[in-house]
Amino acid sequence: MEAEISVVGCQEKNSDDSMFVEMETEENGIDSPRNGSEQGEGSDVVFSREGSLVRKELILSGGCCCKIKKLKSRIITTDSEVGKKEKLGHEKKLSRQDRIELGRLFQGAASSHDWELAESLILLADPQTLNDALCITLDSIWFLSTQQELHGITGLIKKIIANGAYDFTRAALRTSFLASCVSACQSRTMSLADTVAVMAQRLHERLQECNGDEVLKAEASAKVQKFTEWALKCIGFHSRCQGNKDRVSHSSVFEIQLQLSAFKTFLDLAGNQLTGKDFTEAFDAACFPLTLFSSSFDPGWATGISATAIQGLLGMLVEGGADNVNQCFLEASRFGSTELVRILLQIAQRNSLDVDVDLALGFASHYCKIGTMECLVEEGNAIAFLGPLMRAAERGCMQVVEWFVKRGCRDMELCLALTAATSSSQVGVAAYLLPCVPQNVLATLSIEILKAAGERSGGSLDGVGFLLCSDFLGDPAATYAVADSIARSDDEAVAPELRSFLREYWSEAAFLDGQRQGQEHYMNLVRILKWGGSPICLRDLPGPLKVAIAYLPLYRECMKAGGCLMSQRLRGQLVEAVRRLGGGVFQEVNQGRELLAVLEHHLPPFLVHTSWLT
Repeated sequence: MEAEISVVGCQEKNSDDSMFVEMETEENGIDSPRNGSEQGEGSDVVFSREGSLVRKELILSGGCCCKIKKLKSRIITTDSEVGKKEKLGHEKKLSRQDRIELGRLFQGAASSHDWELAESLILLADPQTLNDALCITLDSIWFLSTQQELHGITGLIKKIIANGAYDFTRAALRTSFLASCVSACQSRTMSLADTVAVMAQRLHERLQECNGDEVLKAEASAKVQKFTEWALKCIGFHSRCQGNKDRVSHSSVFEIQLQLSAFKTFLDLAGNQLTGKDFTEAFDAACFPLTLFSSSFDPGWATGISATAIQGLLGMLVEGGADNVNQCFLEASRFGSTELVRILLQIAQRNSLDVDVDLALGFASHYCKIGTMECLVEEGNAIAFLGPLMRAAERGCMQVVEWFVKRGCRDMELCLALTAATSSSQVGVAAYLLPCVPQNVLATLSIEILKAAGERSGGSLDGVGFLLCSDFLGDPAATYAVADSIARSDDEAVAPELRSFLREYWSEAAFLDGQRQGQEHYMNLVRILKWGGSPICLRDLPGPLKVAIAYLPLYRECMKAGGCLMSQRLRGQLVEAVRRLGGGVFQEVNQGRELLAVLEHHLPPFLVHTSWLT
């Protein structure tokens, strides 16, 4: 499903992904009845709710001993009731009630380090319960603190596998996800309860950034949230067993070595039962939580002790055959998971793997993840600025454009980014980039810049108008000449919309047409003054008011256009207006401001101020 693919990572998964299947079959917890038969991907013990986790005190109580005796008696009785003929060729299979009870007792024994009791319970388990026990035991390794605990846990793992546990895939995926959550929580100062809220909010934000069906996204969100809540409850349970009420204790270097040693033992015991696909999916499962928690990591977390365990885990998964480092790397870059990006860079370098830092930079810049961009450039040596810069300019993402410019871009990269901003009418970005492009580059490529901008304009030529009004060549005559050249060109590469726009407003023909319009306007005004039938005798009005009636609309249009240059059409109208007012002849192309000054001189001052404001 598309939503699930987006959530878990770049590695494409189908609906049979064991992480999600497991979550579906056990999301109701240990106390809820399961629909259907006893067959499935695991018993309810695996993702039991917090209340189902057995405490040390319970496992040491006399009541618990009675439960064990009753359970043993019931299992023995059940076995004895099955005839020898029926048992031939059939595996031992516990009832649902017995499996749940046995799982609870085993979980309590393992968490209280009662290895003798845990081993005795293993002998009572059927294959499915053994798979559950393998998961429970493997989860405990990320909370080891002594050599004795390591010896006890690895002994349990060996005994469980020797007695018939076989679901190594589920155990590997589940413990990889949990290990990542443990490492992430060790980096945080907030309580686990607050962590759940932060995780849910981050997951919601991440799904909003993904494309796909909203129903599928909602389903994926619910599944992943339940899975993550299970992990956090598991962490909380083990933390309380270690005397930390609602915080995750920070593991020492020695403790992390113990934990990684236990995981390595599991991998060695699993042997070729774990395939390359299993290692790949486990790698994906380990990376996913770090993207949810990444926004709350302290800078540099990836190089601290808290990240050592997850670095070691990911390294072993790569050695086992995980081949999705680059995919997870790109996904982490896309969502701004800077510390995970840093870890994956280190793993890639350590294992001589190729990761596409330039493509990752494109993803990070597209989503405006500035911190990740800095990491990719400074630590990953990404150098391909052009594509991300142009796309940011097209979108009008000023923050990203400024970042690239400050990092240092080549002249041609800046010129192409200016063209991209112009074509998409991102006037703010174009105004920022224009002074950054050397004049000699603009002069050489001026025609190509305007042609390219017109070709990709998408209907709006505001960006082209901005460049011309800004006198982007720094020489009015040259800017007008370039516009006129394109307007008169028969080149098929020139977009028809651009050619029409330049002909109408920026060509020599447009200037002459503006003068003609100015002459017609003056003649119409004279006719009104001489023969108009208005009750108000316009000839008797003060001169400034007559000028305002005649030329205030033109003046306001010129002021609205702004910029260093006005279009040739406006300039033609203004030249004719100034000539009629007796201000002389201003034919030079660089005399636009002088023309406006003459017109302002003849207008009433209060109208001049009003026109500036509007």
